[in-house]
Amino acid sequence: MEPKEIAQLIEAHLPECTAEVCSDDLTHYEATVVSPVFESKRALQRHQLIYGALGERMGREIHALSIQAFTPAEWSARQR
Repeated sequence: MEPKEIAQLIEAHLPECTAEVCSDDLTHYEATVVSPVFESKRALQRHQLIYGALGERMGREIHALSIQAFTPAEWSARQR
């Protein structure tokens, strides 16, 4: 599965979200996701939202997914 397809699935599922996904082997992926939906959510809850966007693809087309999930404020602070 192409990283761009995964990013599009995440963005379609989470409101006002931006997702960047990369992969060296099209099996193991790294995602950076920024969304206001993550406000007041712990890391596990954020990851569950992203896994929900990918559904049955997890464990099939997507063997492994490393996730960094940020609120817009967290992302902005990180960019400084």
